[in-house]
This record gives sequence, structure tokens and C-alpha cells, in this order.
Amino acid sequence: MKQLPKIVVLTIISIIAYSCSVKKDAFLNRNFHALTTKYNVLFNGEQAFLKGLEEVRNKHQDNYWERLQIEPITFDDRKIVAPALQPGSGFDLSTAEEEDENRNLTKFDKAEEKAVKAIQKHSMNIKGYEKNRQIDDAYLLLGKSRYYTQRFIPAIESFNYIIANYPKANLIYDTKIWRAKTNVRLDNEKLAIESMKLLLELDKNEKTLTDLQREKAHTALAMAYEKTDTIQKVIEHLAKSTETFTDKEQAARNMFILGQVYSELNRKDSAAMVFKKLADYKKAPYKYRIRANVELAKNVENDTASLVVLYRLKKLIKNTDNRKFLNALYYQAGVLEEARDSIDDAVGYYKKSLAAKNNTDYQKTFAFERLGNIAFNKADYIDAGSYYDSVLQVVPKEYTNLKRIRRIKRKSKGLATLKKYEDTVTYNDSVLGLVAMTKDERGAFFEKYIEKIKKEDEELRQLALNTQNFGSSFGGGSSFNASNRGKWYFYNTQSIGFGKAEFEKVWGTRKLEDNWRISDKSTNSQDQNEEEVEASTEKVNKKYQLATYLDAIPTEKKEIDALVEEKNEALYQLGLIYKEQFKNNERAIANLERLSKEKTDNKLELPINYHLYQLYERENDKNKSDYSKNIIVTKYPKSTFAQIILNPKKKIDESKKEDEDYLKYKEFYYLYKENKFQEVVNEIDKYSLSGADSNLIPKFALLKALAIGKYQDKDTYKKALDFVALSYANTVEGKKAQEIIKRLEKNKK
Repeated sequence: MKQLPKIVVLTIISIIAYSCSVKKDAFLNRNFHALTTKYNVLFNGEQAFLKGLEEVRNKHQDNYWERLQIEPITFDDRKIVAPALQPGSGFDLSTAEEEDENRNLTKFDKAEEKAVKAIQKHSMNIKGYEKNRQIDDAYLLLGKSRYYTQRFIPAIESFNYIIANYPKANLIYDTKIWRAKTNVRLDNEKLAIESMKLLLELDKNEKTLTDLQREKAHTALAMAYEKTDTIQKVIEHLAKSTETFTDKEQAARNMFILGQVYSELNRKDSAAMVFKKLADYKKAPYKYRIRANVELAKNVENDTASLVVLYRLKKLIKNTDNRKFLNALYYQAGVLEEARDSIDDAVGYYKKSLAAKNNTDYQKTFAFERLGNIAFNKADYIDAGSYYDSVLQVVPKEYTNLKRIRRIKRKSKGLATLKKYEDTVTYNDSVLGLVAMTKDERGAFFEKYIEKIKKEDEELRQLALNTQNFGSSFGGGSSFNASNRGKWYFYNTQSIGFGKAEFEKVWGTRKLEDNWRISDKSTNSQDQNEEEVEASTEKVNKKYQLATYLDAIPTEKKEIDALVEEKNEALYQLGLIYKEQFKNNERAIANLERLSKEKTDNKLELPINYHLYQLYERENDKNKSDYSKNIIVTKYPKSTFAQIILNPKKKIDESKKEDEDYLKYKEFYYLYKENKFQEVVNEIDKYSLSGADSNLIPKFALLKALAIGKYQDKDTYKKALDFVALSYANTVEGKKAQEIIKRLEKNKK
């Protein structure tokens, strides 16, 4: 009896040793390895795979302003390196985990390692047949892990091995679907389509696919057809993949994408129907239902249906569970209100969208753009420019080359130029207004201004003192800031900052030393006393002294004339910008008419009247257009502008004439290069250009001006350049002429 325990132990060890063999096709061996594979190695591998899949889903960020990806994966651009997997690592899981950590494997790498371990240690391939029923699962896990680490060729090999060696496995259909998806990633769409069509054709007769597998097959086909841009097939298979709604996450996603496709094709009714169905389907994930309501609002017609959708959005906005979707809900409510001409309500919603939490920079670009467009349509160009600038500041780098963003960039640039000229006119008007005042009027004006800023500064000082006292009453500021604890002055950082600013305002920057009030300590005590008196007088801030402002007013005629000329140039440029870029005839006319009344010389008379003539024609103001026309044809009958007005219906072969103009321009240019400057001027004056639409007119004008500069005096040269700069201000030649004028003026100084 004493030997019995030893016999039992030896028997158990013998059984285990016998069953561990992968070369013996026995009941005990097969079940031992199957159970060990499933509940030990594969279990850990599948858990790692599921965690990796969760990380992928969390990492992926959908942009609902674009068509969603059918499979929500954001692959890294980094190079994928296959982990070095060593066979025979044993069953010690703690040791295996340590090795995993040392190699810094991803979750998918760990899943792959477990799959490889299962195959290497537990495969029972006996006489060409696999006896371990879990090995096909290991190969599938191996292929899926490689798929998510972007190693698609090795993944295909794993799937092909299953299909070739386990044709009757219960996961054979899943494997074929995974292989099709992998082929799509490898740009083998035709192969993927053929395999999935074959699978679905066979299923029609045998009915062997489950609802989930059928959904996945149609999803894979939609992915493949999307790659080939066969949009009708994409619609067909997305619709079929949503019929059973077994995989709620993917089915809801497919339905959402189906609605987006309809919307892109401008099939608004179909899109609205799909989005409404998804929004009302309670089994769908909540994020897709909310987003479906937003998309429904995008696809609704501007009629009574829009009121119903707007009501839905407002109801969703009131629900506190939807806080993380408020940016999109507010924005779309604003779009609907704007479509109903409720502009104030729309602006309010757009601003709420911008202020909402969980916002994205790309979402913000749309709200800023809408606000900019509203301001622009109201002719509030300064605010519009600010909103467009905000779009450019927040737009993510990957979207900077979009056509929409490039258009906003051009618009913003034009508005920035407009603001520059508007600011110039405003500033110069204010300075010239002060110049026109009498001495007493200036004194009274600035005394009133000084009183105003004194009052404002006193209010700010009192506010700072109140802040200081508030902080002191609580022990020197916030109890959470260690540097502010205590009631002593120097424990309060706010008080220190205020005191330092006040000190420097009165005394400037002084060294920490004896007699710090005295700037020069080399003088005698009498001088020191005098300097102390002077220092006390310095306590009066210069911005409170009347002389500071009176001395800044220009008195020299040259300075005043420069201000007038700069203002006139700004008015002219404003007229052109409003006329050509923004098509605002009213403001263009206002600036040009003002310039026409205030101009001090006649160099602008011709271009001003030509632009006014065109603007009055647009506005059907016959009397004023005739007035400007008479000035041009009477005073400047030989000008190009006069010829254009007198011969508006001249019939010419535009393309042929343009070619002739170009050849003539080349001819005159060669004369210029041969230093025949006077001949260039004479020939250009004699040559008749093709008309108002010729792109070469500014080129001829600039070439003539440059030729004049080579043999005539500087004043004549400058007048010729002025004509080009003012007449063709928005062309390359006009800007070039302006640059030359600036250089001439600089050299003159």
C-alpha cells in the first residue's frame, strides 16, 4: 500500500507525457492539444487581438464632413517591422509576458506571437492531415493580426493556407471574407470582387452563410467597388449589407455612408430617407443616430420639411446627453435658420457652435466661413476679413490645399488689402482734419481727449486696487497659489506687478542703489537738488501733456501734401477693389466720386472717369455715365479709353488680333533692346490695339513708359509710370510701375 501513491503519480506523468506528443493520432492527444490551444495560447492571443482592435477604433477619428471610410481604420505611415518570434518559448506565461514587454510589441504583435506559438507547439499534422481542430483558428488569428499591422502579403498567405488545407472548416467563409478585404488593401479589387461574388452566388443555392457573414461579404464588396469608383455597385452592396443589421456598428456605419453617397449624387430625397431611417432606428449606435439627424438637415429641402428638421435639432440640443455633439447640432441649426433668412438666429447658432466643447478645427472652419459670408453679404468687409483669417488660422494642415480653403485665402488677402486702404483713408482724414483746425480748436480738442484718457486710466487703476484689496483680504490672493500667500504687499504678485508698472511709468528703469532718484551723481549737492526737482516734474506722464499731441501735428507743406497724395491713392485703390473684386458698385462710386472732388491734380481724371463711366453704365444712370463719357472723349480723345468708348461694337477676330498684338509687342520690345527708345514711343502711339479685353494693353503702356524714361526727363518718366500704375493698378504691369515710382521717390530723397 505504501507504493500506491508513487504508482499513481507515475501513471499520471506517463499519461501526460503520452498525450503531449503531437505525432500520435489518439483521442487523448487530440483533445489535450485542442483544449490547451483553445483555452491557453489562443485565448491569450484573442484577448490581445480584441484589445488591439479596441485601440484601433479609439484611435480612428471620423470626419463627418467627408464620406466615411467603410472600414474605420487609421493605418500608421511608419514602416511595419515583423517581430522576431522564437519557437519553443514554453507554457510559462509570466516569462512570455516579460519577453513581450522587452520587445515592446503591440497588441497585434502579441496576438500574432500567440498564434505562431499555437501552430508551432500544438499542430498535429499527421500524414498530411491536421488533427488539432484549433489550428485553423490560430491561422485565422495570425492573418487578422498581420492585416492590422499592414503586413498584407503575409496575411494573404495565412488565409490561403486555411482555404487550401481546411476547406471544410467552420470558419472558411470568414477566412474568404478576410482574404477579400486584404486583396482590396493590396489594390487587387477585381480578385476580391470575383471571390465574394462566387461566395454569394453559392450561398443562394446552399444558404450556408449566416446573416453576419452575408453582411460582411457585402461590406467587402462595397469596399472593392469603392476602389474602382463603381458607385452604383457601392450603393447596391451597402444597401444589402444593412438589410439584416446583425453587426449593429458596421451596419449603421454602412447605412450612414449610403446616405452620404446619395447626397454626393444630389439624390436628396433618397439621402433624406436613409438618414431619417437611421436616425429613428433605436438599435443603431447613438453617435450614428445623432449624426444622421445632422445629415438629414443637410439634405432637406427649404420648405415645411426644414421646419420639422429644425425642430428635431432644437430638441436634440436641449438634451444634455448630446453635449459632445453640440458643435455639429448648433452649426446645422444655423444653416437652416440662414436658409429661412433668420440671419440673427443663424449667427447666434454659429457662434454657439464655435464655443461648444468637443469641437474640431475642421468643424470650426465651416462656422467661421459662414459668419464671414454673412458679414461679406452685409458689406461689413472688416468683420468678414477677420472671420476668414480665423478659418486660415484653425484649418488643419492636411486641408490647406482644398479648393474651398484656397478660395477663402484669396478672399482674405483681398480683404486685408481693402482694410489697409480703409485704415489709410481714416488715419489721413483724421490728421488732415487736425491740420485744418485753428490753434485754439486743436487745444480744446486734445484737452478733451486728455481728460478722457485720464478718466479711463483712473478707472483701470481703481480696478487694480480693488483686485489687490480683494486678494489681500484672502491672504494675498488665491489659496491655491503659494506665491500669493500672506497679507504683506510683496507676497501679492498682482500688487507687485501693478506697483512695478506704476514706478516705471513715473521713473523709468533705475538701478537698485543709493540716491536712485538722481541720474548723474557726479554733480554737487546743489545740482543734485535741482535734478531732484526736475525728476519730480518728470512724474507728469507725457500722454497727459497737451504739447505731446500738438507737436505731433505735421506743419510742413511737404508732409501735408504726402498725406493728401497717400489718401487719394488709397481712395482710388478702394474704388477699384470695390468695383472689380467685390462688385460693390455703390461703394466703388462713393470712393471714386469723393476722389474726383478732392483730387489736387489732373493725373487721375482720365482713369477715374473711365471707371465711373463703367459703374454708371452698370447702374443704368444715363446722365452721369454721359457726363463721365464726355470728359474722356473731349479732353482725352486719343486715349485708349476714349477709343474703347467710341468703338464698343468694333468687330474683330479676337484670337487673330491678339496674335498680331503679341507679334507687334515683340517687335517693339526688340527696338527697345536696340536702344531705339524714341522710335518705340512713336510706334506704340501709332499702333491700334485690339480693344478693351486685350491682355497686352498694360504691357504696351509699360514698355512705352520705360522707353520714355530712357530719353526724357524724370518728371515726364514719372508721369508715364503714374498713368500705367493708376490705369492698370490690378495688373502685374501696374504693380511694376508702382514699384519703379517708389524707387524714384526714394532716390530723390
